[in-house]
Amino acid sequence: MIDWIEQAGGLNSVATRLAPVIRSLLQETDYPLVRYIPAGETAAAAGFAVDAEKAASFSELISQLKAAKPLDRTVTSVMVNGIGTFIARPSGTKSQGKRLHGKNVLVTGAAQGFGEGIARELAGAGAHLIIADLNLDQAKVVADSLNEEFGESAARALKVDVGSEESVQTLMETIALEFGGLDLLVSNAGVLRAGGLEEMTLANFDFVTKINYTAFFLVTKYGSRMMKQQSAVDPDYSADIVQINSKSGLEGSNKNFAYAGGKFGGIGLVQSFAKELVEDRIKVNAICPGNYYEGPLWSDPERGLFVQYLNAGKVPGAKTVQDVYDFYVAKVPMRRGCSPRNVAKAILYCVEQDYETGQAIPVTGGQNMLK
Repeated sequence: MIDWIEQAGGLNSVATRLAPVIRSLLQETDYPLVRYIPAGETAAAAGFAVDAEKAASFSELISQLKAAKPLDRTVTSVMVNGIGTFIARPSGTKSQGKRLHGKNVLVTGAAQGFGEGIARELAGAGAHLIIADLNLDQAKVVADSLNEEFGESAARALKVDVGSEESVQTLMETIALEFGGLDLLVSNAGVLRAGGLEEMTLANFDFVTKINYTAFFLVTKYGSRMMKQQSAVDPDYSADIVQINSKSGLEGSNKNFAYAGGKFGGIGLVQSFAKELVEDRIKVNAICPGNYYEGPLWSDPERGLFVQYLNAGKVPGAKTVQDVYDFYVAKVPMRRGCSPRNVAKAILYCVEQDYETGQAIPVTGGQNMLK
């Protein structure tokens, strides 16, 4: 193996870094999906080729790729001798002219609930979706449904444990090698375990914090690497990271401090990441939704928040789940809960505007208003 490739972590690591670069090189009017085929495996004839052995470093290899790319805009593949072949293909979705056409979008925790609803809305806006969830079987059901509705390549299901660094790193490497890059990362996966100071165990507190706070750091760290690489070689490229936060990230929540604390911290991460990544043309924002009453987080008959809040005595005088529901709806000026469609509209705003980053945008029906 060439010394600089070995020092960079080996073929797989270099291919992961190369894929977003080649995605930009092979674009015509839109960014394609790019798949990596390792050296030695059968691949179609490449449109052009370069030799990694003639490069002294990764940056020199990129320079060779730029110089070798032919003017023929129909070229859809490139061979890097010693590393492998990269093949581009159209997204395959029914998305021409739609707002997210040509964009690769990752939504974590998208197998059900808010995440599934958001993924469906973004697929409808023309995105190519990566449905990432710990529950791979259910994620595949969602992806199959999106492919049937929006085209055979509209979505792909991948397994991830967002609280595991190894799992998140593997997910992002897979996205680079099988799709060529990432344009929008929606960090949605979250959990909630309510309880006051006397009821909350350290194990539950740590679990909620790991998924709601630490996981956002992990997906941003590894997801932004692809975005940085593409931005470095493509002056027209920009990307977005959006954390699905909560109105509990804007205002403390009685007997729900583990959740609220993680969400408050998430906004701190959003603001800090925004300042760090702005030079790479990566915007980072948070959406702070109100309550999605119809989703399993609230309405699950055994573990939903209505049941948890009733059992925790969070709503004074409440004797039934309906009492808890009525209590919360009465707090919303618009007298209804927040839906995935409401949140998706805010995500689209984050993507389409080009002069805002580091914001926490409430979508709460007037329940939380910015000062």
